[in-house]
Amino acid sequence: MFDFFKKIINKDEKPQENSSPEISSNETSDENLQETIEKTGQSLVGNFLNIFNQAKKIDDDTLDEMEETLIKADLGVSTSAFIIDNLRDKKSSITEDNIRDFLKEQFMDILNQTTGSRLNLKDGLNIILITGVNGAGKTTLIGKLAYNFKNIGKRVLIAAGDTFRAAAEEQLDIWSKRAGADIVRNDGADPASVVFDAIKKAKNENYDILLIDTAGRLQNKFNLMEELRKIKRVIDKEADGLLSESMLVIDATTGQNALQQAKVFSEAVDLTSVALTKLDGTSKGAIVVAIAKEMKLPVKLVGVGEKMEDIREFSPQEFIEELF
Repeated sequence: MFDFFKKIINKDEKPQENSSPEISSNETSDENLQETIEKTGQSLVGNFLNIFNQAKKIDDDTLDEMEETLIKADLGVSTSAFIIDNLRDKKSSITEDNIRDFLKEQFMDILNQTTGSRLNLKDGLNIILITGVNGAGKTTLIGKLAYNFKNIGKRVLIAAGDTFRAAAEEQLDIWSKRAGADIVRNDGADPASVVFDAIKKAKNENYDILLIDTAGRLQNKFNLMEELRKIKRVIDKEADGLLSESMLVIDATTGQNALQQAKVFSEAVDLTSVALTKLDGTSKGAIVVAIAKEMKLPVKLVGVGEKMEDIREFSPQEFIEELF
């Protein structure tokens, strides 16, 4: 069985009151991660290094070509320009022996500017608000989270807050049964009322985890944002201090569109983190770095396959090592 969360305390560190458990690593999951970001590694790192190795020097033409490669890998214009400017400043000291290390350091510096990649979990009830556009993989992520939390003995409740799509509620109901989690649903009702009922049940019946699903109809942006704000107000009023994560689910294949999604949803629910899905099917995984640089949001979860166990906490260090 996949040991989803595992408390690990460094010998040199004291346990922290609100420290979150950590997804354990094993040989299978490491292989999955490597396969998941293989396309990104070639698109981002491989092509970048090939340009340098062929040019043998860093001049303006080489820098322009490198910047174009980073942009094409969905690192984004702003982040790509930032890295190339840093490279331009250090070009006299860059060689074939250290160009790889330079790029690694740039990525790590950017990812380390966020609030950290550990899930913000504590004792007692933890509410995780899940947002994102339709089709990003919210329902699947909720199902996987519920399954893995259940596997470590947590009581898990799911709130079916996407009440405008009957298919969404049915699908979430199926996932809850597969995961062994309970669900609060009221088809066609006001989403905020479903969240209210779920919070009441979670508090009264001593649940450990409440996962809240939401709608993601960006084609009706104003109504969606108002709906999400209302849900957030209900959480703040009825469960003050219990919102552990306000998480945006992003389909990695969307590339730079993910940045716009992050900006839109941040307006409504004060995002704290990102979960990246479908990373195994794209070469656009560099969006992880772009989100950290431009939105200061950490990626905290990443999907590494189709099985219920195939989800893990995101490790910047591990991600970068596998990229290279």
